[in-house]
Amino acid sequence: MSCDPQHLRIVEALIFASAEPVPERAMAERLPEGTDIAGLLAELETHYAARGFNLVRRGDGWAFRTSADLAESLKVERSQERKLSRAAVETLAIIAYHQPVTRAEIEEVRGVALSKGTMDILFSAGWIRPKGRRRTPGRPLTWATTDGFLDHFGLESLSDLPGVKELEAAGLLDSRAAAGAYGNRAAEDTRLVDMAEEDEPQLELLDDETLLGIGE
Repeated sequence: MSCDPQHLRIVEALIFASAEPVPERAMAERLPEGTDIAGLLAELETHYAARGFNLVRRGDGWAFRTSADLAESLKVERSQERKLSRAAVETLAIIAYHQPVTRAEIEEVRGVALSKGTMDILFSAGWIRPKGRRRTPGRPLTWATTDGFLDHFGLESLSDLPGVKELEAAGLLDSRAAAGAYGNRAAEDTRLVDMAEEDEPQLELLDDETLLGIGE
């Protein structure tokens, strides 16, 4: 059954006008109660499948992104002003594969103390966010990746992250390191799968007001 054209236009406009992926709940707030959001997205996804940009899922949100097959045609060579340090790359990898993870756990995996500037760079880039506090002595703050991280690296979800063997083959992971320490996901062949929710450490989630006062 065809979707309501006006509802399609509203969803299309919301996604097009946003610089960040738009969650389905944000779309639902602009549409009548009971609207089939999934159906609207499916129709838009099909409509844009063969065009210059596609509708893609990024974590919990949806965004228009340039078609992957046009990447070479649109590539522009330019100088890179700043490159992530090795410490930042390693820290981002540990968070991606080990989230939610505390600063102390990151330092334990890397074997060296972590400077505050490293976390600041990743946080400013919009790639990591505070997840909550562990219900353990000291209530340490934990960190996780964001939808912005998925969007930047072209991933639909964390399950699309490459496996440990793939990272080693690409030279992005030191094979001498304890590979298992880079993730609290169980390795099945070369794929990494999320832990069951009930197996994750107990966290105290943070609200927006609390996040504004973060100093760790």
